[in-house]
Amino acid sequence: MNQQEPLKNKIMSGQTVPGAMIFEFFSPGVSSILVNAGAEFALYDMEHTGLSFETLKWLFASCRGLPITPMVRVPRGEYTWLARALDLGAHGVMIPMVESREHALSIVQSCRYPPIGRRGAAFGFAQCDYQGGAVTEKVEAYHARTLIMAQIETERGLANIEEIAAIDGIDVLWLGHFDLTNFMGIPAQFENPVFLEAMARVANVARQYGKIAGFMATDPAWIARAKAMGYTMLAAGTDSGLLQQAMGTLIDDIKTGA
Repeated sequence: MNQQEPLKNKIMSGQTVPGAMIFEFFSPGVSSILVNAGAEFALYDMEHTGLSFETLKWLFASCRGLPITPMVRVPRGEYTWLARALDLGAHGVMIPMVESREHALSIVQSCRYPPIGRRGAAFGFAQCDYQGGAVTEKVEAYHARTLIMAQIETERGLANIEEIAAIDGIDVLWLGHFDLTNFMGIPAQFENPVFLEAMARVANVARQYGKIAGFMATDPAWIARAKAMGYTMLAAGTDSGLLQQAMGTLIDDIKTGA
């Protein structure tokens, strides 16, 4: 197998790794655009977008040969979503609303082959770049490259965060800031001390258990806050919001003649 060093190694070393979450622009050119912008991973969203597996497979194919790692947020942490996403070539899977030790363990089992987990075999297809090779070597390589990101974004997940972080195979605790404020009864109150304490707690628990803290930042202020707290896997987003903001600035200039 002709594999580059998995991005997972760099992420788990604690280095700051930038990438992007893609919600709207499911285009074959977006992978190259992200590389040119300096992104090291592309995280495509299936939870809120209607993105299908067929389109996801096509998007993953557009990353082949480029220095960018394809990842996906699945709609739910269930085998049918996780195993299929990995079979299509995902090097990382993000799972929303992880709330318990049992759920975290089930997620890891769905992403690992026996004897570690319960994932079904599908070799020689998209995840293998259609190559042959020794199955034992492939299993080892896929376990080494697959990043599992558990989203902490509910009051239940926050209450059980230590138990979730303790599960071997959970690599990243990813803060879902909007949902977390909703479930805490303080929707979108991102300056609320209760939220700020929770945000810091996610990063602290990640550090305590040898995990990585992840976050999607929408502006420089969010980036600075997250980095100061210890978040090192950072996605830029949203793609639609960034385009609208940049386009709006130019259009305002056109209108005003500036």
